[in-house]
Amino acid sequence: MSDDGTWIPAGVDTEQPSAARMYDYFLGGGHNFAADRQLADKVLEVIPAKDIARINRSFLRRAVRSLVNEAGIRQFLDLGSGIPTVGNVHEVAQHENPDCTVVYVDNDPVAVAHGELMLQQNGNAATIMADLCQPRTMLGHDETLRLIDFREPTAVLMCAALHFVRDEEGPADIVAAYRDALCPDSALVMSHATDDDYPEDLARAAELYKDTKDPVTARAREQIIEFFAGFDLMPPGVVLLPLWRPDFGEGADPRRSLCYGGVGIKTI
Repeated sequence: MSDDGTWIPAGVDTEQPSAARMYDYFLGGGHNFAADRQLADKVLEVIPAKDIARINRSFLRRAVRSLVNEAGIRQFLDLGSGIPTVGNVHEVAQHENPDCTVVYVDNDPVAVAHGELMLQQNGNAATIMADLCQPRTMLGHDETLRLIDFREPTAVLMCAALHFVRDEEGPADIVAAYRDALCPDSALVMSHATDDDYPEDLARAAELYKDTKDPVTARAREQIIEFFAGFDLMPPGVVLLPLWRPDFGEGADPRRSLCYGGVGIKTI
């Protein structure tokens, strides 16, 4: 995408940075505007955001593979999915089992528009425009119900998403609403920014994100673990992202990931 206006979804404010488009920039994508890149470059002066985005994407792939192959899950609901890039959930899941279905959810029109284009030929995946903070609306969406049968095990993915939900918006209640919609043997996958190790750096980054429509709230490991209430954590539990079942040869300083991640299975 370029800034020349040849293809911009209606209603997009190209002057206000978007966390989804900044994340796309961190991953090396081209679906972002000058305002996104300018603020993203300021963030990069504070934290290694490109490395963090790559590490988070790698964690997501490992978690999806584990759920398909170990837990037998075939349905995935990816909340705050962002702009499509290489290694999306449907690519990973359907590589392991072509019958897997995936619903992507985002409130950024650029992310949704590109998702729709990418999935035109894939009947087992869809992208919808919705806010993860409104579980009832999202869970009842026609595309959600077309692709996901909540009587069967389903994985809800909240990767690099819940730290964009402020405390006053009730993040624990939001997670609980999704949990309560799931049947036993379903899963929650979460990665979440933390200020446990580098509080000053995270505070500076969070201050920059106040200039977007998606301010960041970093949380401690104990707070992130609480979001998994009602789920049994798969080993190794809630850990810094590079420590969650790393692939052979994959190396990264765990503390510099600035994110914890975990996967939980609902047992009752």
